[in-house]
Amino acid sequence: MYRLKRKNMVSRLAIMGITNESVLKVMESVPRHLFVPMGLEHQAYDEKALPIGFEQTISHPYTVALMSQAINVEYGQKILEIGTGSGYQTAILCELGAQVFTIERISQIGKNAAKRLSSMKYHFVARIGNGALGWQTYAPFDSIIVTAGAPVIPENLFNQLSMNGKLIIPIGGKEGQILTLYTKHENGYKKIELESLKFVPFIGI
Repeated sequence: MYRLKRKNMVSRLAIMGITNESVLKVMESVPRHLFVPMGLEHQAYDEKALPIGFEQTISHPYTVALMSQAINVEYGQKILEIGTGSGYQTAILCELGAQVFTIERISQIGKNAAKRLSSMKYHFVARIGNGALGWQTYAPFDSIIVTAGAPVIPENLFNQLSMNGKLIIPIGGKEGQILTLYTKHENGYKKIELESLKFVPFIGI
């Protein structure tokens, strides 16, 4: 049943504009229903965000696919994820071959995600903390994914990008944000606005 649901989800994502074959392939293989609370498994492959507790959500499948596609993950790249949440985006990045470092602000959510991901044999590095500070110990990163809406770019994150590194982050207020891709250059950055979406707020900046 879930295999068919995943296949249908991927077909929908392709229609919605996801063209990266690697992203589509891993999203068809990762069991998203294992990342949602018990009782919501039947909705896991619908195009919707679902609650995971503590006023947090697992993002729409399209949002995860779009963010993963935008940073164009290459095997072995170091990626920092701000907002582990359910761990689903973490799993997608791992499946794409990235070295994933992930930070979650809410202790219980972070612990639950780490336990889930470890049980699924994913290799990652996780901690509980303020994502706005980034993770200087492992910097620089090839890409940074922020899964919460911020009014401005957290300067610490931009500083922890490698040259030509990518930062994808929803920029805007509580009512909605624009998912924005920044590519770091010597004299600043290139900015591309992708789409209007709505994320939970980025706490800590």
